[in-house]
Amino acid sequence: MDIEDFDSTYCRSTHYWHSIENDRVQCDLCPRLCKLRSGQRGLCFIRANQDGKVILTSYGRSSGFCIDPIEKKPLNHFLPGTPVFSFGTAGCNLACKFCQNWDISKSRETDTLADHASPQQIALTAQLTGCRSVAFTYNDPVIFHEYAIDVARACHDKGIKTVAVTAGYVCPEPRAEFYQHIDAANVDLKAFSDEFYVQLTGSHLQPVLDTLIYLKQETSVWLELTTLLIPGKNDSPEEIDRMTRWVIENLGPDVPMHFSAFHPDYKLRDIPATPPQTLTLARKIALSNGIHYAFTGNVHDKTGESTYCHACGETLIGRDWYQLSDWNLDSAGKCRHCSTPCAGVFEARPGNWGARRQPVRLANA
Repeated sequence: MDIEDFDSTYCRSTHYWHSIENDRVQCDLCPRLCKLRSGQRGLCFIRANQDGKVILTSYGRSSGFCIDPIEKKPLNHFLPGTPVFSFGTAGCNLACKFCQNWDISKSRETDTLADHASPQQIALTAQLTGCRSVAFTYNDPVIFHEYAIDVARACHDKGIKTVAVTAGYVCPEPRAEFYQHIDAANVDLKAFSDEFYVQLTGSHLQPVLDTLIYLKQETSVWLELTTLLIPGKNDSPEEIDRMTRWVIENLGPDVPMHFSAFHPDYKLRDIPATPPQTLTLARKIALSNGIHYAFTGNVHDKTGESTYCHACGETLIGRDWYQLSDWNLDSAGKCRHCSTPCAGVFEARPGNWGARRQPVRLANA
């Protein structure tokens, strides 16, 4: 895709690329390794070859800002009940036929990037609105790497944590740089077969698994996983069994897993919504294989949304949609009934943000 006219104010040079034959450059940010002639954009839409180097064309621009409950990311064991300042840009480095945010992630219109703000302005606004963290979400922060890192630095200067909601499709060197600045991540493990990734996302499974292993074994980033279960595509009990066994073996039992309901959208409108019983079965398989914290999502299921002590079975954190209903962790994050630690990032008291969603405009701030 060629570059249309764009405002150079929002361009930023990058360094994960190199020159190749025929006056082209190769972007080395993600495993897609887009090879670009002059004036051409990568599949992600916002990284482009300008004058023989790769630039980020959307620095400081967003598809919108919103204050969400942290549980909506979803992160159930990271500062529960607190508000998170959320934003994304346009484009994506995957081509998911089932994208649930396709109007943003598949956008090819610069009008999508209606709001703009400097990293310092985002951090200040998050602080003034009482947000404990800032989330890079709605589309994948991998593609706005430089902007996300600068925002993260500004946030950390003010004691605000950072969250990445991502598909984990990134090359090792930029991955290491990016996660130096991230406190928590929810990685979308879209399925557990390379065939699914190739046919429905235009990518591959192994780089995602490599990212998960890296995050768990080489960083202190709090990690949770989400899988959108699509009827007939990635929801078989056999696949869920393989996936959860892999998680136990490679990531351990304390990584929370979220099984979320698909609804017909984008290019998969002919597939029905996920039945609630499919989510319940996936959660049951995960728990029976040794996952300590398994959740259902995108459906109203208080049992499937809540956290239970894996030792005594008592409710630790009750949830009703995004509203906390119970809190039975002590000040050290242990079960009040049996003193077993609950894995996560907790404070002595939960937040009280509730289920509110509050849009924020920064364009004229």
